[in-house]
Amino acid sequence: MATFKPRTLSGFMELLPAPQQQMEKIMEILRETYALYGFTPLDTPAIEDAQVLLAKSGGDTEKQIYRFQKGDSDLALRFDLTVPLAKYVALHYNELAFPFRRYQIGKVYRGERAQRGRFREFYQADIDIIGDGKLDILCEAEIPSIIYNTFTRLGLNRFVIRVNNRKILNGFYGMLGLRDKAADIMHTMDKLDKIGESAVKDILVDSCGLSLEQADEILRFATIRGSNEEVLQKLSQYAGKNELLDAGREELSAVCQNLSAFGVPQSHFAVDLTIARGLDYYTGTVYETTLLDYPEIGSVCSGGRYDNLAEFYIDKPLPGVGISIGLTRLFYVLGEQGLLNPALPTAPADVLVLPMTDDPKEAIRLATYLRNCGIRTQLYTEQKKFKQKMSYADKLSFPFAVILGEDEIAQGKCALKNMQTGEQALLSYEETATAIGKALEEREQIAVILEQ
Repeated sequence: MATFKPRTLSGFMELLPAPQQQMEKIMEILRETYALYGFTPLDTPAIEDAQVLLAKSGGDTEKQIYRFQKGDSDLALRFDLTVPLAKYVALHYNELAFPFRRYQIGKVYRGERAQRGRFREFYQADIDIIGDGKLDILCEAEIPSIIYNTFTRLGLNRFVIRVNNRKILNGFYGMLGLRDKAADIMHTMDKLDKIGESAVKDILVDSCGLSLEQADEILRFATIRGSNEEVLQKLSQYAGKNELLDAGREELSAVCQNLSAFGVPQSHFAVDLTIARGLDYYTGTVYETTLLDYPEIGSVCSGGRYDNLAEFYIDKPLPGVGISIGLTRLFYVLGEQGLLNPALPTAPADVLVLPMTDDPKEAIRLATYLRNCGIRTQLYTEQKKFKQKMSYADKLSFPFAVILGEDEIAQGKCALKNMQTGEQALLSYEETATAIGKALEEREQIAVILEQ
């Protein structure tokens, strides 16, 4: 029979067991953190009706979507987690309590050209708060605290959450008589950090059709700098010149004023008037999170406020605010930069029980006892020599091995070996469970990410 060379498709990540454990740990921390804020888990289908997914999309999205026919059905793989959320809320509107807070960690699919750090199949980790008709500004102030808590629990400390308000931008462009060109201007200004002021100015004039004076005014506005209080104070010079700008400034001020109460230090939060996030989707507060030591990575967590999540599916205003972490890309970049902590436990279990007798019943009983104590336990079942058994424990990085031979069974005890230090002690089953549990508590404090 012919054999085929196995391969993984380009743009799809397939991890070995150890890094997969690291990825699972990151997802575990995300779930725990999101749950702390009252978000409920949600899992929507990876395959949806293509018309449902494309109801509010088109253009590049339609070109990138994986779409196929199955019988008479026109189907597609989801390309983000937001559109499926919109469908879900519209479908279950009468069964949900609002504000509806959900988190979802799931794979999405985009048929774009695979390149370094960009994938065709990747995990996103999203949270959204959906209101029924209205959504209080406090929700927009709470989001940065969730970002802050999430990244600090992962072990990151040198990051900043940059925030702006789309109403400020739209109001400012409207004040200059450029409301109809706002989308093109925002798209151009998004390149400011990458290509610099001079190149951006040329695009504003040559491609967007602005005068030199208008381009200069926009660049002066976008590059307002200082502490959060100083930036907000400088914005007050535009008070009364545009109603939308005034509303955005008040909202941004309200977000900033509540951040300390939510536990976000000023060092990790910055008002940045260059942040726009997309073209038309966001309507209020917008967020981008960047790692200070790795600006080339770009935003590792972004999102913002939108006016009507499900307008294409239901005739009810459902405003919301949310953020998304491109988890696969973040994991890839962290690994590439050497920031994943090598001390993070990656073994499939906490202890490996090694039977050293022909009759495995007592080893089975010990493994069952340890599992009942909440300790992840693997029973080694192969008839191999002791050296081979220990080599298996070493290769999979088990923190502990428990050796159970005739002498140990006769004494009603077992030999607990710390695989890292090499120390070994003869203990009762209860003492073994206690010793392992204590050591595991200390290992739980190990950060997933190392900062350099």
